[in-house]
Amino acid sequence: MTRYKVLTVAIAALGLTYSSCTKLDEKLGSTITKSQADSVIKVPALLKTAYDALQLPYQDQSNYWALCEMTSDEAVAPTRGGDWDDNGVWRALKLHAWTPDHTHVNDAFNNILTAEFAATNVLNFNPSAQQSAEARFLRAWTMFSVLDGWGQVPYRQPGDTLLNPPKVLVGNDALTFIVSELEAIINDLPAGPPATPAYTANKIAAKTLLMKCYLNKGAFTNRQAPTFDPADMTKVVALADEIIGTGNFSLANNIFDNFAYNNDAISTENIFTQQNGPGLSTARGGNSSFCRWAPTLHYNQRPSGWNGFATTSDFYDKFEAADTRRGVAYTGVTNISGLRVGFLIGQQVDQTGKLLEDRKGNKLIFTRELALETGTDLEVKGIRVVKYPPDFVTLNGTNSNNASNDYVFLRYADVLLMKAEALLRNNGAAAALTIVNNLRVKRGATPLGALTLANMLDERGREFYWEGWRRQDLIRFGKFLEPRQLKPTDDKKYLLFPIPANAKAVNPNLTQNDGY
Repeated sequence: MTRYKVLTVAIAALGLTYSSCTKLDEKLGSTITKSQADSVIKVPALLKTAYDALQLPYQDQSNYWALCEMTSDEAVAPTRGGDWDDNGVWRALKLHAWTPDHTHVNDAFNNILTAEFAATNVLNFNPSAQQSAEARFLRAWTMFSVLDGWGQVPYRQPGDTLLNPPKVLVGNDALTFIVSELEAIINDLPAGPPATPAYTANKIAAKTLLMKCYLNKGAFTNRQAPTFDPADMTKVVALADEIIGTGNFSLANNIFDNFAYNNDAISTENIFTQQNGPGLSTARGGNSSFCRWAPTLHYNQRPSGWNGFATTSDFYDKFEAADTRRGVAYTGVTNISGLRVGFLIGQQVDQTGKLLEDRKGNKLIFTRELALETGTDLEVKGIRVVKYPPDFVTLNGTNSNNASNDYVFLRYADVLLMKAEALLRNNGAAAALTIVNNLRVKRGATPLGALTLANMLDERGREFYWEGWRRQDLIRFGKFLEPRQLKPTDDKKYLLFPIPANAKAVNPNLTQNDGY
């Protein structure tokens, strides 16, 4: 964790340094003004910092992703003997028993706000219209995450003095601000894929995030009993139709192409991503990505993993056997290592068909049975998940910090299923069913005979597992607090995360959420 804190301090220090440079001469030499220097030299560097700052809170397995998935029915990190205990922080997420001093809750809050600060700082230095729009999109993205998780969002206007604590936008005020920002910047953003890379903030990404704002508006207002204004659902459908109408996106023939090492080239769905891979010192993106395969794969698989994360049998059972999302062989992975993508259950093999073993020489058979604290068979408990096909081109079958799989934030399937959900909530069940069944057929699943809120939620789970949306979906559908496998009880306070004590200490405008 030390390196994360150092990174956070470094980014904040960078912002402080830039924001204090107010006495530069207006003329640098005789041909370039300070304003021009900012726009040409400083702003691109600051904008890169803002893109890079998304990596830690969103890609790291113990930050915001953990809060969105480990608290749901999709992911679990059991204690495996002496492995993965970490003072019980993972079990606390699954059991909904976290406290205000929970490490992952605190780190996610602070790291997302660091990313928000990095985006806001771009606006202090005379960015072009497009640069400003990109920075404002990144700020809106991070603010949406904080609103979703904590219900209140610390916020600075460009130029605000750092000597005063940030203002705090709460609930609907925060959502209204986010919506107004996205609507204001759309015309100045790049067109989006395929004309511009998905790892650059773009018009389609802004519209997709707007869809999420309107779809979740009633849940953000009242998480215990979400409501859905027909006018908001109409806006979701209209935005979806604008995106569909571009003709630039289609459902991938193989869903896992959206997550592959070359997904920047082969995905037909990805709308907003973070660029990953080696040699990105001048590009926008990260240079560290385990893309979820490292925490879940066993030590003796290739690539070797950390033997931690799994899913529950109840969630696995939501899939039909023919549903390709449940698991398939993948060229460039299975033929090299024997590893399939999707869910891994049963005996594991290498590329020659040889049976793999655990560290004790027992057969490596991943089982349906799972407990939060496992015993002598700790190495094999739990169905494993591989959503991102491991990068054997860049990494040569090893885990390192330079995988080339771009990290996926938003994709076209989400646009379609958000439209279907909005239609379903607005008395358009027949049209919604057509959308869902078209997607199911593409994924090899049997068409549904009817669409209900229950199987709509299940379909979102099948399509977006481990992509960081499950907690939000469960809350919107009123299912987050219900007892489920490995989580017997609950309390309404867990609909929001607690504000970290260190954040409250430096910002008196923050108020601790109820129950904490």
